[in-house]
Amino acid sequence: MTQTGYLPPETSGTILGPVAASNGDPERRPPVWAAPALLPPSDPGIPPLRRFVHLPTRLEPLDRLSEVLGGPRIWIKRDDCTGLAGGGNKARKLEWLVADALERGADVLLTTGGVQSNHARQTAAAAAKAGLECELWLVDGVPNQATEYRISGNVLLDRLLRARTQILPAGTDPDSTIAQWAAELVAQGRCPYVIPAGGSATVGAQGYIGCANEIVDQAHQFGLRLGTIVHATGSGGTQAGLTVGLIERGSRARVIGVSVGGCEPDIRAKVNHLSTGLTEHLSSTKEKPEIEIDDSHIGDGYGAPTPACLEAIKMLAELEGILLDPVYTGKAMAALIEYVRQDRFPTGDDVLFVHTGGWPALYGYSEDLSTLLSPIHGAPNRGRS
Repeated sequence: MTQTGYLPPETSGTILGPVAASNGDPERRPPVWAAPALLPPSDPGIPPLRRFVHLPTRLEPLDRLSEVLGGPRIWIKRDDCTGLAGGGNKARKLEWLVADALERGADVLLTTGGVQSNHARQTAAAAAKAGLECELWLVDGVPNQATEYRISGNVLLDRLLRARTQILPAGTDPDSTIAQWAAELVAQGRCPYVIPAGGSATVGAQGYIGCANEIVDQAHQFGLRLGTIVHATGSGGTQAGLTVGLIERGSRARVIGVSVGGCEPDIRAKVNHLSTGLTEHLSSTKEKPEIEIDDSHIGDGYGAPTPACLEAIKMLAELEGILLDPVYTGKAMAALIEYVRQDRFPTGDDVLFVHTGGWPALYGYSEDLSTLLSPIHGAPNRGRS
């Protein structure tokens, strides 16, 4: 779909983005080319040459995990397979954000996250695909002193993707730092596009309305009685898009966002803010979504895997050949496993886990994962004949 009669504004010397860098206030409007109503996944409103996500992602049964746990049948939405340098949920958001950036005439993307940020890695990849420069401002806020954490995993991929990376000390406000640097770029005649952490602005959250559409269609295709959807939540965009999209399609599936770092009131506020923006601008129903957050699996904080998280990583690898990560999906799957063991799902319902990606971070957590690994055996000494 293209926007008829649209001429890009003169943007030289302007800070662009879904978040106004001058004051940090989110702009609650869709991209200039977006349709006024929700669009089906076959026509998401993104110009064809700007699409880079492999959609729809597969919906698959986790039969071996379901058998071992002895509860409801568990399914998985493979958003770890979205393409774009290792895949993950941020690709759906970035497809909308990058299209918006290109429409506005941006020449460089600026964003932030943790040292092992999946969002940063996917932003760098999206920038490469779109021919834009990328600058990452990563906060060293996780108490992981392992060398691998700082040089491997997503950090390695960021550099391979040619992103300009700055590491900020713990406690730094990355938003104000980026705003100051964006102003300097403007003074140089550049057009920076500032993307918030996780790509969680109203523009980006539209990507998960598309995911909700896919889930409803695939659940119908497989004849599922979809009762509950579980996923990891942090910056709120994924949960906002899912809840609004499901309401629009008439689904009453319960969505549980498992917090990976923030307390329930903080995450709820983020999701509510984004879902309100989506509902105001895109939804025809205007129904307020129910927001459910589980913050009982945070452990020692963001980026600190819990024993239950490590158990979940081990189970999915050994039973299903699927890789979870120690920051997001490991904690979310640990919550789902706990729910099954506590018999918290209604009888007869199917349960869906949305795999939001993140496996490259495994390489930064080799010490934490060491107890899960099978031994390496040397070759037998056969001697010489």
